[in-house]
Amino acid sequence: MEQEILELRKKIEEKVKLIRKTEDLESFRLEYLVRKGAVQSFFDRMKEAPKERKAAIGKILNELRNYSENVYKELKERYEQGSQASPDIDLTLPGKRNFIGAAHPVNQIMQEMVDIFNSMGFSVAEGPDIEDGYHNFDALNFPPDHPARDMQDTFFIESKNNALLRTHSSPVQIRLMKAQKPPIRSIMPARVYRNEAISARSLAEFHQIEGLYINKGVTFAELKGTVIAFAKKMYGEQSKFRFRPSFFPFTEPSAEMDISCFLCGGRGCRICKHSGWLEVVGCGMVHPNVLKECDIDPEIYTGYAFGFGIERVALLKTGIDDIRLFYQNDVRVLEQF
Repeated sequence: MEQEILELRKKIEEKVKLIRKTEDLESFRLEYLVRKGAVQSFFDRMKEAPKERKAAIGKILNELRNYSENVYKELKERYEQGSQASPDIDLTLPGKRNFIGAAHPVNQIMQEMVDIFNSMGFSVAEGPDIEDGYHNFDALNFPPDHPARDMQDTFFIESKNNALLRTHSSPVQIRLMKAQKPPIRSIMPARVYRNEAISARSLAEFHQIEGLYINKGVTFAELKGTVIAFAKKMYGEQSKFRFRPSFFPFTEPSAEMDISCFLCGGRGCRICKHSGWLEVVGCGMVHPNVLKECDIDPEIYTGYAFGFGIERVALLKTGIDDIRLFYQNDVRVLEQF
């Protein structure tokens, strides 16, 4: 019996040398360490051993069991920790690089803007990309001969109702005002489309976030405070801004807010058209005609609206000098974000 145990020990030692993976280790456990395994079978046969040899045989058998269990435990820990490499793997080869996915930089900026406006009490509203002329132009006080209606600025779709790809996110404001009574405080992130020449500053397909606040006694001072508060959170307290008069059919009075150019520091470059400033938001008080069109009494309620071009904000935030780089799928650019 002693000789059989010693032979089993040699067999187990040879088996251990052949273990290469967790499946081999599990086979080893099932063959030698379970209740009906080869090692335990010798314990069951101890009654066959001569009385004067039981102590010696028991010692040899305990050593075998301890050896087998310790080997199994050690190998199991190595595999669980991933430290046991297969001999088929050439450890001198360079490792494979894992690319970790991330949100597109424009989506990252959009979410940051949404979070800031959410913290200021604005909810989020959405609308369709394909609009009709009423929501995109008529209800927003665009005159019939306004140049924005021309094919040069708008992508029209051949259909019975003269459908078009929305040129701004303002149609969502109209749908919101018709569906909800004041007070209204909401932003509208949206993809918009304009038939424009593509350049370092502009695209034919881009993103906007517009905001709308309708209530009693809303003033232009509140509008100015809102967009400045947003801009300071977005660009930092030390950023420089300026307001200048402008015109939009759906607001009166209207204004645009500029931020000092991030590339030239205000000295003038091709991105800021050598002015030292970049426009980041158009805004104004909602035109009374727009309120009337949405069945809101302009004698009782006033409101303001604003619109940010998200790609323009992303340019300022990231320091990229060409808006086209966002959509050329150059990994060298995108992986920075």
